[in-house]
Amino acid sequence: PKFSSPRVHCVPATDRAALESSRRGFKHFLVYQTPTFQDRSEENERDLPQSRRAAAACVCLPDSRHPWAGEPFPLCVFLQECPGTQELQNSLRQAHKLLSTHEASYLQSLRTLRKKLSLLQNSAARLPTKANGNVTCPKLEAPLNGRKLGKVLLPGHEVHFLCDLGYELVGSETRQCKESLTWSGQQPVCRDINECASSPCANGGTCTDEVNGFMCECAKGWAGSTCQSPTPTFFVTMTNMSAATAGAAAATSFPLATPSPLVRPSKCSQVQGTTHCTCEAGYTILGRDTSICMDIDECELFHNGQAGRLCLHACVNTPGGYRCTCPAGYNVTRDGRSCKDIDECAMRQNNCTRDQLCVNTYGGFQCVKVECPRMRNATYVKTSPTRCERNPCPVDNKACSQAPNSVSYHHMSVISNLSAPRVMFRVSAVRVLGDTLRFALLGGRGRRHFTVQRSDRQTGQLMLVSPIQGPATLEVEVEMSELERRVQIGRYITKITLFVSQYEF
Repeated sequence: PKFSSPRVHCVPATDRAALESSRRGFKHFLVYQTPTFQDRSEENERDLPQSRRAAAACVCLPDSRHPWAGEPFPLCVFLQECPGTQELQNSLRQAHKLLSTHEASYLQSLRTLRKKLSLLQNSAARLPTKANGNVTCPKLEAPLNGRKLGKVLLPGHEVHFLCDLGYELVGSETRQCKESLTWSGQQPVCRDINECASSPCANGGTCTDEVNGFMCECAKGWAGSTCQSPTPTFFVTMTNMSAATAGAAAATSFPLATPSPLVRPSKCSQVQGTTHCTCEAGYTILGRDTSICMDIDECELFHNGQAGRLCLHACVNTPGGYRCTCPAGYNVTRDGRSCKDIDECAMRQNNCTRDQLCVNTYGGFQCVKVECPRMRNATYVKTSPTRCERNPCPVDNKACSQAPNSVSYHHMSVISNLSAPRVMFRVSAVRVLGDTLRFALLGGRGRRHFTVQRSDRQTGQLMLVSPIQGPATLEVEVEMSELERRVQIGRYITKITLFVSQYEF
């Protein structure tokens, strides 16, 4: 060999015989590389750098059954020298430090994961689970004399409550299913409105509260829906100067044969020379003829007079009296003078189909079909008969996220020339995610009659600012926007339709 070392045994690459003879004692042979791989002169060896000499070597095959890995000599590769002891210890210390750091991070992540799993397990144990696996809030019942709108009981959904005419809602108008599977707010009740609380019956009349109204029982001598009109009384006294009748006391009747029910004979009596003639209720002496009583036209006599009207709607004169009538869609009340609206929806006196909502109005009803809005960038699903909610938006669809989160529909019945200003409707946020709520009035027929103002931080109210002459149908939209640092994060639209009656009752 040309030179040797304890680690590497090297022979000249050109000495094939020496290489073959030396193979017996070695399993692998390492031969350093020369520049040309063919010329192995000492001059060439001296020309090689020392680092190249130590690093350049060729790996020979281990036994004679395999040929050399190259022609005419083996291929050569560069081998890196083994590091020193100090360098090796430094590398081991760095590896140990790196492994310790990863181990600490792993243990911390594991503890955090265990804590989260424990919280989830505890939460799941407290949640009621249905047999089919669905988790919902408990079912809510509609209040007595009221209605419930909304059937979805999943977290985030709302249920709304309304009362029938003549009742007021006490409690939460809207309740939302929370993540804890409990309802927000309190269960509402519909309480009868006591119309007698304001003492509407005048002149000693007695008030009886009724559903959506009241009735006055008037004292003697008074009449009217609120006992505001005096009852007409007619009495005629005539003096007879005849001496023959002086001091006599007798009763005389003057019969009159007439087919007209509007004319009747009077009833007279003589007392000490004085003749007293009277007529039945609803009749009066006709001129100077004390024997004839003529019917009193109460409708004409009390038509828009200072004493008030006899009938709320129309008066029909009858022999000796009168009769009040009401327009279609109303019934005459028990006092015979006022009119009460017929609830065709509650009494099922309507022709609305199953996909329509029956809305009672003053003097009639309306069949309304609520349809969700159709927009290019968003789709909606009906979650209750009067509410539509937007389906989830794609992450990159900004136009969809700007569309209203929900659209609610409400229908109201009002009388003609309703006094103003007055609050007509309130819009309130059940929960506030952002830092600001804004209320605005959008377009619609009859927008000039309304305005929107805030009543508190979470509530806006629709105000009627001028009376509306009926019959008319008006629409108005109230928008509630939720913002976080002046950036809109939610929009909620309430569409209100008002059916204005042609009557003022």
